[in-house]
Amino acid sequence: MQYQAPANDLRFLLFDVLGADRLHELEKYADATPDLISAVIDEAGKLAAEVIQPTNQVGDREGCSYDPETHAVTTPAGFKEAYKKFVEGGWTALDAPLEFGGQGLPHTLKFVVDEMVCSTNLSLGMYPGLTHGAISALHAHGSDELKKVFLEKLISGEWTGTMCLTEPQCGTDLGLIRSRATPNDDGSYAIEGTKIWITGGEHDLVDNIVHLVLAKLPGAPDTTKGISLFVVPKVLPDTGERNPAFCGGLEHKMGIKGSATCVMNFEGAKGWLVGEPNDGMRAMFTMMNEARLMVGMQGLGLAEMAYQESLGFARERLQSRSLSGPKNPDGPADPIIVHPDVRRMLMRQKVLNEGMRALALFTGHHLDLSVAHTDEAVRESSDDLVQLLTPVVKAFLTDEGFNNANTGLQVLGGSGFTTDWPLEQLVRDGRIARIYEGTNGIQAMDLVGRKLSLKGGQLVRSLFGVLTGYLKDNPEAPHREELKDAIKCLEEATMWLASNAPSDPEQAGSAATPYLRLMALTVIGYLWSRMAGVAGQQLEADGINKPLLESKQVSARFYFEKLLPEIHWLLGDIKTGKDSLMAFDDDHWAA
Repeated sequence: MQYQAPANDLRFLLFDVLGADRLHELEKYADATPDLISAVIDEAGKLAAEVIQPTNQVGDREGCSYDPETHAVTTPAGFKEAYKKFVEGGWTALDAPLEFGGQGLPHTLKFVVDEMVCSTNLSLGMYPGLTHGAISALHAHGSDELKKVFLEKLISGEWTGTMCLTEPQCGTDLGLIRSRATPNDDGSYAIEGTKIWITGGEHDLVDNIVHLVLAKLPGAPDTTKGISLFVVPKVLPDTGERNPAFCGGLEHKMGIKGSATCVMNFEGAKGWLVGEPNDGMRAMFTMMNEARLMVGMQGLGLAEMAYQESLGFARERLQSRSLSGPKNPDGPADPIIVHPDVRRMLMRQKVLNEGMRALALFTGHHLDLSVAHTDEAVRESSDDLVQLLTPVVKAFLTDEGFNNANTGLQVLGGSGFTTDWPLEQLVRDGRIARIYEGTNGIQAMDLVGRKLSLKGGQLVRSLFGVLTGYLKDNPEAPHREELKDAIKCLEEATMWLASNAPSDPEQAGSAATPYLRLMALTVIGYLWSRMAGVAGQQLEADGINKPLLESKQVSARFYFEKLLPEIHWLLGDIKTGKDSLMAFDDDHWAA
């Protein structure tokens, strides 16, 4: 079926719940009027459905191809044409800085576009997606000269970018990287080493690819504190010469086959230092944190497409009769959407998808406030929320995005297990999102091991300020008692970590994943209460778009009755600690 952008839900969230229609009141985002935001939603939806979606299944069937003689990579049929239209529409420049040719629009709008692109072709969306992270890293940490050389062409989409971190021997433990950077006489560096899992490392969509590469300088500490960041182009901008940065082969993957995932060999390739020596991890985290938010949108995008496909199937597929009596008496059977178990699956998809979208856009909105609001206190508190919620967005949206795609496949029954329907591709494509840009376990450890203690615990205090402030200001908030209970559980879990983790890091490790999930469910509960409250107010006022508003109220009830109660199990998991988890001796595993 053709993708339908969730435009009504996006407008409801952005304008009625989050207040993003007021972003144009901030000088930085003066152009982001409600009319412009609506236009972006509509035009991005058309692009996704009409240009990007037709390339999705062919990309999965064909995949990318590699020529070992030339080291060239060819993308699937239709990718070059679709990417060209994406670039011509200015989508690569949407929220990029004005001084280098960007449009300077709010980051929240990029979240919106990311979801739509990922719904319709995740593989294709990864090429400009990683480029955006390279733009941000160079803009934040590059010299004026490097910005002048690289940013305009990256922002325009004429060039694409990569992030080259891991290597065969180290995985996520980047302190073990062996790539080396040797100074040249002209101020550049010769980069030697091999990188793996490099998205878009080589392809035919553009003529030049700009790699951001982690490497160690001579004499640097052989840990993460000795890592520097370098910009290494495929083609040298000043001479047009081919830089010796070659693709050594493609990874053979279960999904995202239209995305070129490369082994990259740097054979004395010329590069330039980004930022300060031995400060590469700080610079790269600019790119990594942005990529983590983007990956969260990948999970949401795939889940939305899976929901649309499974809902369409459930409305048309005739099988058995309703338990309460025939609903299609003139036909041989009823559509399967009448069956409680099918409705349970569809409701879980719909309610979680809309909750995850709210969480993502809530985070994106605070990202915009953190860089554009005139009040320093607002900027700081919004930045606290973005830092705290980035690992939550990445992990929860990809966990539940995959689960919802898998649930969508289950709705289709045997049809879902065939390539005749798109669900199996969505499941395969979505599985990687829980792994790359830091596995979700690493996201959880980032949350409990770093984010909770940052600034003396200020980040999590900012979140509790938002949650408890909402209850204080809204004594009649929908599902108030259930939300209050969830906040209490999250507070109790946070205090347990504060009491137990400092003296025993394994306690933090055992609690990390359930704690992240508890935080996600609680914040989404807060957002569902807000959504239900706004829906109720609008129904009382004029009732325009009544089906949407009524669905919000029913969906909120489903969330609080059927999904949020998981918090009690999660709190129990956290408070029982590490003992049973770490009790096995080596000879117990195979007993």
